[in-house]
Amino acid sequence: MNTSNSQQSGGGACPRWNRLRPRNREWEGPSRRLGGIGPKARSSDGGKRHRRAAGSALLASLLLIMAVPAKADEGMWMVNAISKALVDKMQDKGLHLNGNDIYDAGAVSLKDAIVSLDFGCTGSFISGSGLIITNHHCAYSDVHRLSTAEHNYLEDGFSARSQEEEIYIPGKSVQLLERIIDVTEEVKTLIQKEKDMGRPTGMRRISFLIEGRYEAATGFMASLSSMWAGSRYYLALYRVFTDVRLVAAPPVSIAAFGGDVDNWEWPQHKCDFAIYRVYGAPDGSPAPHGPKNVPLVPRKWLEISTEGYKPGDFTMVLGYPGRTDRYTSSAKLAYRLETALPITNKIRADQMAIINRWMNSDPEIRLKYSDQFFMLSNVQENNEGLSQCCSRFKVLKKLRARERKMKEHKALLGELDSKYSDITAAEKNLIYYRESLVRGSRLGTLALRARNSRPGRPANVKRDYAALDLRVEKDLLRYGIETFYENVDSSMWGPFQKELHTRFSSAGRTDYDALLSSIWSEEPMTAASPLCRFLTDTGIAVYNREVDRLQGERSVSAAGAEFTRALYNWRESRGELQYPDANSTMRLTYGTVGTYRRGGRKLPWQTLSTEILSKENDTYEFSLKSDWRELLQSSYAVPVDFISDNDITGGNSGSPVLDADGRLIGLAFDGNKESLASDVAWTEGYNKCVNTDIRFVLWTLKNYMHLDYILKEIKQ
Repeated sequence: MNTSNSQQSGGGACPRWNRLRPRNREWEGPSRRLGGIGPKARSSDGGKRHRRAAGSALLASLLLIMAVPAKADEGMWMVNAISKALVDKMQDKGLHLNGNDIYDAGAVSLKDAIVSLDFGCTGSFISGSGLIITNHHCAYSDVHRLSTAEHNYLEDGFSARSQEEEIYIPGKSVQLLERIIDVTEEVKTLIQKEKDMGRPTGMRRISFLIEGRYEAATGFMASLSSMWAGSRYYLALYRVFTDVRLVAAPPVSIAAFGGDVDNWEWPQHKCDFAIYRVYGAPDGSPAPHGPKNVPLVPRKWLEISTEGYKPGDFTMVLGYPGRTDRYTSSAKLAYRLETALPITNKIRADQMAIINRWMNSDPEIRLKYSDQFFMLSNVQENNEGLSQCCSRFKVLKKLRARERKMKEHKALLGELDSKYSDITAAEKNLIYYRESLVRGSRLGTLALRARNSRPGRPANVKRDYAALDLRVEKDLLRYGIETFYENVDSSMWGPFQKELHTRFSSAGRTDYDALLSSIWSEEPMTAASPLCRFLTDTGIAVYNREVDRLQGERSVSAAGAEFTRALYNWRESRGELQYPDANSTMRLTYGTVGTYRRGGRKLPWQTLSTEILSKENDTYEFSLKSDWRELLQSSYAVPVDFISDNDITGGNSGSPVLDADGRLIGLAFDGNKESLASDVAWTEGYNKCVNTDIRFVLWTLKNYMHLDYILKEIKQ
């Protein structure tokens, strides 16, 4: 369940970046701000946009800069830069298509069937009437939001029996790629012009200027991306549709069978899919949700193959991987492994245990907290796996060996080591504060709202409190308070926090239960509430300023960007072929169906439906609904999941897995636990992509959900 996009580390959780444009942020920290602010929020303009021809100066021809991957299947290759050498390599592996069949800015190609779901997940068209298939865990938040105690679509599933029963999802949008343009020289010229005029040249400002120019010329949403820390710049143009409706989602016990226990594992037995439909104006243009809208007729939709596959067969994944950091320095990775991740992994595991205990005690609490738990667990497991795999595969040692060869950059590498050392203590304070009080419970967010409230907000506060279970929040806050006081240097505490600590401390011990009782109230917070005062006594800006002070004139992010450019140029000078880090732009990855060995044992390359019954037990994760169990007992073995060696990361969730002819055979939904270092380093032979077999999806639609009209629509 972990290939949807995440802000924390480059993979993992499924944050719902509703109405967000992708924004290049090639460095992530140390642990900056509130846990990594990602793409800039942006309202989609729906039907008010119309397509206009772009000027020839704006629509320059694409520069094809990619070539053959250095290793057989490694690489998230830009779809607009598919060279002949790369196509030759893929054809040697079995591909029957050419480059223009995959991406063609001037004609219909496979890229027209692929969509981004708010730059957090990937989907693909599977019918001429706007049906989009993706992962269930990509739709999880939508299904959760639509669920009530009376209609619990998470637990019972959802099936629209007609288009009239499809449910509109406010705030949901899909992005359809029009074309990608190389604007490197244009951006560099603009940066120099702005510098000469004494104006700022940060990425946000330059993006604002370039994107505005192209949006005015084309009528599309424009998004500028920096590759290799400004070595090259590309601009993507999108049509954005905001009338998106839920069509089908199986029960979570089917879509996520095995739950967090099987997360990142192999073998798995998940039917991880959900189906949306996109609507627009009758002329096919984007339009706000309304009764006059009709299903979109996409330029391209995928043909579904039920012929099957075997080990060694070619596979290709097209999607929107969110972020990798394969140009990281050893100093940055060491900071993450030795400072940041041990803290966040421990705290989030403890928070998960608190939430899970309450969810297991009450179905209503599970409904309220399942989405939060799902996202939290995905992040935490991803980060734990990253630490373990970096250790197992000696990633840090390999990075340092590479850097020893970059002798001309010795001073830069020394600067990075020094800066990370200088900020470590301040970063620890920031991380502990953020994880314990800012995001340690939902009350942290509500406290900020209460402090900044304006007249007329009480109704919103009541609504916010209705979404909570205060027993859960009190336990989380109790844990957060002790974690904060025991780990954050007292020089960073606010005056009220210091006062409370003094009042409830004696003989070197602090009575945290009494401290909590003194500020706790089940009434909605106001700015004057003791609880609000405690949670907002200091702000994240105080911690960030201390980190900034210790960095000196040049930030660690600026030094890290210089390292990325240096590594790119060093590799280029050696004739090494390279692809840029993922940054929510459409990418291609190719590989083959096949397995690997774990602990000396060869694992299966495919799982079957009959194996689900043998895994059933009385835990929530492995429970089966009675009608599903009966269906499995009375049926033959259906292929469920399979693995391939496609190079994926967060954001690839829901990406179509295509065969040699570009036909849909599965949906990428997870990676194996041996692949969890892949955001910083590819490990040949171990990085695997876990996929739901499309035949299991079709079988479930027919035999369990009884959606024959959907099967007819997709010609099955």
